[in-house]
Amino acid sequence: MLEAVAFAPGTRVRVTQQMPQTHAVWTTSVEGTVCRYRQAKTGSWFAHAKEDRLWLDRLELRKDDGELVTLNLDRYSVVESL
Repeated sequence: MLEAVAFAPGTRVRVTQQMPQTHAVWTTSVEGTVCRYRQAKTGSWFAHAKEDRLWLDRLELRKDDGELVTLNLDRYSVVESL
């Protein structure tokens, strides 16, 4: 379970995400400072969900080079405070 402090704006984090494939797992990590954490709806329709839409956890980071990154968090995402 992730602590709310990991998502507080200004917190430096490393997010590691895994994408399972048929015979392998792709892993990627990104480090940066939290700008915003929110749940945002997608354009996808999902019955019996809030407003009949699919909602995703989104974490917005600013990398050291200034690049802004928006990550969709899922069960394969690990957020570590640095």
